[in-house]
This record gives sequence, structure tokens and C-alpha cells, in this order.
Amino acid sequence: MKSTVLVTGAAGFIGYHVARRLLERGDTVLGLDNLSDYYDVRLKKARLAQLKPFERFTFLKRDLANRPAMEKVFAAHPVRRVVHLGAQAGVRHSLTHPHAYTDSNVTGFLNVLEGCRRLKTEHLVFASSSSVYGGNTRMPFSVNDNVDHPLSLYAASKKANELMAHAYAHLYRMPCTGLRFFTVYGPWGRPDMALFIFTKAILEGKPIQVFNFGKMRRDLTYIDDIVEGVVRVLDRPAAADPAWSGERPAPAASSAPYRLYNIGNHQPVELLRIIEVLEGVLGKKARMELKPMQPGDVPATYADIEDLARDAGLRPHTPIETGIPKFVEWYRAYAGR
Repeated sequence: MKSTVLVTGAAGFIGYHVARRLLERGDTVLGLDNLSDYYDVRLKKARLAQLKPFERFTFLKRDLANRPAMEKVFAAHPVRRVVHLGAQAGVRHSLTHPHAYTDSNVTGFLNVLEGCRRLKTEHLVFASSSSVYGGNTRMPFSVNDNVDHPLSLYAASKKANELMAHAYAHLYRMPCTGLRFFTVYGPWGRPDMALFIFTKAILEGKPIQVFNFGKMRRDLTYIDDIVEGVVRVLDRPAAADPAWSGERPAPAASSAPYRLYNIGNHQPVELLRIIEVLEGVLGKKARMELKPMQPGDVPATYADIEDLARDAGLRPHTPIETGIPKFVEWYRAYAGR
């Protein structure tokens, strides 16, 4: 059944793709974004330009942390479902701009929760992150693992979102589902992400910084797989788990209508292999500067997706040999290279 969906972060990488997918299937989408200058606003506006031709799309420039403005959004637009993707992104940025994360990711998320509570929305789907696994070293990362050891404020803010959503699900029986994304890439991607940075530098003949001396492993997940997961989960509102027990509390479920899922490719790839594939697509070798691990980073990510496969029937599967060429094709067209 088609519905009006609020998509926060609609000018962002994942938000743009989710909004477009919903519009293409016939939903009415209210897109919200503050168009922050964390990265080039021209890219955000270019994404929005792709959505404007859709008659069922409306865009609002609003800041999640502005409580009166957000109250007016929910009062004026009785949305039935919410996909909350707006946030201050970036692990490294959180080391130098911590208040941006509490403003957007904590206060902003509270304003979204309050709006959903007042409207009694059918389902809130919100973006979490693989970064919540922090100091965990057991692979693959499972939604049933403890995640109480974040390595950055960004990760801590995403863990806070999960806790806040559970509180609202418990208190108000408001269906909430959190999605832990694993290193998303693809067309219209973020310029602060490694694949974008590497592609730009290699084409310009500039060196790339390869951290942890290339020993990083990432569960690189193609954007189409992420969007498919978001939409499938959105159409399946979280429900209370009758088998959940407070004596042995499973973290990914609850006696409240609350769920957590990983969305990853379930195929971690070494950074040097990612660079090798990228070199092959570009037809140009990278000049690599090997560097030690950066603060707040983790050496590997690897998603256990069994819960997602069981409940949503989805196993992300796009290999980097397919996804990276699609990203490069888009980048060349966008950058005129």
C-alpha cells in the first residue's frame, strides 16, 4: 500500500537513493535536509535536482536540531512512515567537531522521535552504523553482540539512537527498526569516503593515503543493496518478539516493537584489493602512501546478515567487481573526467 514517507537526509547519498526508489514505486515523499556544508553542497543540490521532476516529491530545507521547526514539519505533514537518514556523518570529523554530532545525531533524533510519537506513525526506520561495534573483534559482527565499546563519538551517537528508539518503542508501542549500514558506496556517493577520494586522486595523478598499511578490511556494500534493504524493512513494521526474555535479553529484538539489522555485503575485502579493482577500471596505477591506523578507526568490518535474510528475505550480494565500475562511470560523468 502506497504511503506518504518522510525521508530525512534526502539530499544525502543514501537518502537520495531511498527517496528515488520510493518515488519510482509510487509513494509520496517528503524530503528533508539542512544542506550542511560538511561536504560540497553542489553535490547535494545535484541529487535533489534528480528528484524534483517527480510530482510526488516535496523538499523542505530544515535542521533536525531545530525543535520548533521540526514540530511544525510534523504538524503540517501527517506522514505515515519515516525513514530517518539525516545525521552528521564521518568518524574522523567527530574527533574535531564533537558538538555537531550531539546536535544532529542526538537532539535531532529526539525531535524525530517526538514527531513520530505525536503522529503515531506506522513505522520509523532509522540509520545506525557498523561503527557501533567499536572494539569488538569477533567476526562477523552480529546484531546480538554487545556494542558498549565505541571508538568514536560518531559511533557513540549511533548507539545512543538505538537506545533512544527502544525507549520510545517500549513506552509508546511505536514500531522502530534500526539498520546498521556497512561501508556504503556507489553512484552519487559521498566525497569524504575512500572510494571517491581514491578515484579523484588517481585520475589527477595525486598520491592516496592508505591507512593501516593497506591491511584494512571492509564489508563494502553497494547502494542498490542498501536501498533494497531499507525498503523491505520499511514495509515490514517492527513487532514485539513473544519469545524475548528479560532474563536473557537479546539486543536485536524486544518485548517492544523494535528490531535491529545489519545491512552489509557479508564479504569483507582488503583495502589493497579495492584499490587494485579501482586501478583496473580507471586504467591507471595509484601512487600509494602507506600510513598507520587513524584514531577512531577499526581494522575490519564484517556483517552477519542472517537476521536480515530471515526476516526480510535479503542477502546483499553485489561484488566490488560490479559495483566499483558503476561508481566510476557515474564519477566520470559527474566530474567531467
